Formats: sequence, structure tokens, C-alpha cells
Amino acid sequence: MDVAVEVAQAAAAHVRVRRPEVFGPDADPTPGHEVSVQTKSTPTDPVTIVDTETEQVLRGLLAERRGDDAILGEEGGGRTDSVAGIRWVLDPIDGTVNFLYGLPAYAISVAAQIDGVSVVGVVVDVARDIVYSAARGSGAHATAPDGTVTTLTCNPITDVSLALVATGFGYSAGRRTVQGRLIGELLPRVRDIRRVGSAALDLCMVASGAVDAHFEHGLSPWDWAAGSLIAEEAGAVVRVPSPSSSSADGAVTVAAARGIDADFTAMLDEIGALAPIPSD
Repeated sequence: MDVAVEVAQAAAAHVRVRRPEVFGPDADPTPGHEVSVQTKSTPTDPVTIVDTETEQVLRGLLAERRGDDAILGEEGGGRTDSVAGIRWVLDPIDGTVNFLYGLPAYAISVAAQIDGVSVVGVVVDVARDIVYSAARGSGAHATAPDGTVTTLTCNPITDVSLALVATGFGYSAGRRTVQGRLIGELLPRVRDIRRVGSAALDLCMVASGAVDAHFEHGLSPWDWAAGSLIAEEAGAVVRVPSPSSSSADGAVTVAAARGIDADFTAMLDEIGALAPIPSD
């Protein structure tokens, strides 16, 4: 936990410094702008120079402190088919589109897994400087900029029709089409939907009670490895893909407050939202 918090906070500090340096006050979010923005799976799926720099910061610090451990990172890669032993799972900036546009909802996500199971998770809300953390069996906590530590607990909600639900969308047109249909069927049955743009923060919001549930298709291990543990340790019922999965598989990630989990899961099943949505 100490290592995870240390490296995540160092990465967050790097991001805070580099955004104004790279993009300035009039950031242009166009792919290719000043060769600082490239794309991955589609033209709407960006990666910035700050993403790659930040993963290098994380990897460098982990090499110094945990040199024998495996690493899987969104930008730097690593083996997804081998989960035995200790593996660090890194997302240098979860919410890159928000980061590009200056929307204050992007995070550093660092998890340590043993045999594919997350045992430590840290998510830093970069803009708000809040550190969400959890160790398996030890609860989940949020540390404010002034050092105040709050124990995280999901909302005591029992009526799924009153649930505020967070979700996210893929980058391929085919997956988005299916996801749009699912939202159309789900929206009349719950209080409302929120799309923040960072799965790691969505899962932490389930933990803190800012939302009541989260579901999303096509997350990679670095998207859910830390946040799902934080949600689980705060009392949520969590369902995650295989630790060797990839975004292309389209498996669903679900986290819901315990009081609505059964009804929410049944609702997702009824509309077909528990089935994978493979990328096209």
C-alpha cells in the first residue's frame, strides 16, 4: 500500500505540472496537435505525450521499489495472459479525453494483484487531489488534500428505481450503438445516468456514495483493477472481467451498493447488459 500510494501521488504530481506545459491555457484536443496527441483504437481514442510520460514515471519508481514484480500498463504494455505472482496494473491517466479538454475528471490508477486478484488499489483524482485507497480485507478510504482520512461506505439504498448509475462508452461505433440501446432501456428504470469519463473514478464514486452503481463493457484490467477493489472494500458487490481479458473482449464490469445489487443485476440481465459486447 505504501508503494502504491507513493508512486500514484508522484504520477499525479507529474500530470498536474505537465498539462499546462504541454497544452497551455488554450489546449487544442485535436489528434496530432503539436505531435502531443496520437490515437489508439479509433480517432476518438486519444493518447497524449503526458500519458506515456506518466507511465514511465510509474514504471521507474516501481522498478526502484519492486524490481522483481511484473507490470501491466495501458501505454507500456506487459503480458495480459500471465497473471501468476505479483503484478502491478497501471493506468497513467484514466480519462484522457477529459484531460485533453480540461474537464476535471481524470485519475491515476495503480493496483497490485496476486495471481490475478487485486490486493491493493489506489486511485488519485488528479484535479481534486483526493487519494482513494483500499487493501483487501482492510476497508477503503479517501484522503483529502489536508490529510483528512474518510472511511468509504456505499449508500444504504434498497430501491433500484432510485439508483444513480454511472457508466461509460467504448470507442468503436458498433459497441457504442449497442451501449446506446442499453442505456435507452435502462434509463426509465433508474433515477438517472451519469457518464463521467473515467471508470476508475466511477468505481470510487460507488465506494463514496456519489453514485449507487456502475456498469461498463470493454474495460481493460488497468481500468478496473484498483477501482473495483476500492468499491468492494466499501461494501459494493463487484463483478469484473477475467484478469487476462482485454477491452476487445467486451466483458462487463459491474459494481453496485449491496442493497440494490440483486435487483440491479437482474435488471441488467433482463435488458441483455450482462452479455459481452465485443469490439467491431
